[in-house]
Amino acid sequence: MLKQDLDSLTPTREFSRRDFVATSLGSGFAAAVLPVSAQTVTTDTAGLTAGPVSIPVGGFALPAYRAAPAGKSDLPIVLVISEIFGVHEHIADVARRFAKQGYLAIAPEMFVRQGDAKAYSDIPKLIAEVVSKKGDAETMQDLDATVAWAAANGGNRARLGVTGFCWGGRITWLYTAHNPQVKAGVAWYGRLVGEATPLAPKHPVDVAGSLNGPVLGLYGEKDGGIPLDTVDKMKSALAAGNAAAKQSMFVVYPDAPHAFHADYRPSYRKEAADDGWKRCLVWFRANGVA
Repeated sequence: MLKQDLDSLTPTREFSRRDFVATSLGSGFAAAVLPVSAQTVTTDTAGLTAGPVSIPVGGFALPAYRAAPAGKSDLPIVLVISEIFGVHEHIADVARRFAKQGYLAIAPEMFVRQGDAKAYSDIPKLIAEVVSKKGDAETMQDLDATVAWAAANGGNRARLGVTGFCWGGRITWLYTAHNPQVKAGVAWYGRLVGEATPLAPKHPVDVAGSLNGPVLGLYGEKDGGIPLDTVDKMKSALAAGNAAAKQSMFVVYPDAPHAFHADYRPSYRKEAADDGWKRCLVWFRANGVA
């Protein structure tokens, strides 16, 4: 190929990291979790409108993956908040699973300003260079903007739920305390306690008493990163809180490790994952989301 032919293929503007993340959103798996398990669940898009969208957050365009029943409006909204690996295929699949149940499910790519979480093969490096630099205040702002976008694009913010995994599980607790419109949350093995830092001034145990909707916590007995005594601390904080806090509850699965819902990883425990999913759907229906 001649040089002028190559030059003609060059984009007229720089292809930014945000562009790359947006175009790959919801496809493939994060490098850190490869190879994926043969038992990985795949949900099709039949009957759905599904794919990447762009959410305005101030002057920033936040990529997100949206899945919803095709041609429907006034849908219940569920925010799907990713693990540290960002919005890869598993998180997109979870969004499609909710869409098959009649929800407008939307998963924002929370780390796009900090880096491409899918590109890292080393988890400690991913945490140090990307995840640890994402502040809670910015996260709340991003999720508020995501709710606003969903409400303007077929969703009903009066029926708002939030769920998240690992990093997203912690954020589920925080966002349920942050947004008065949240009807209910489901937190999958999110960290509950921690030291206060400028980027993370409060943790779930610190906001447990002021939840806007009840949260169902789904945790593993053998989770090495979330000791059961921290679950007990959270239960005590909830018991001393407001009505939504008192209605919150935990299910701790015997012998289940961290990330037991992640069907693409060796940590997957089908029985616990299936039971948790059923409880999640029942929880949202019982608390005014569905």
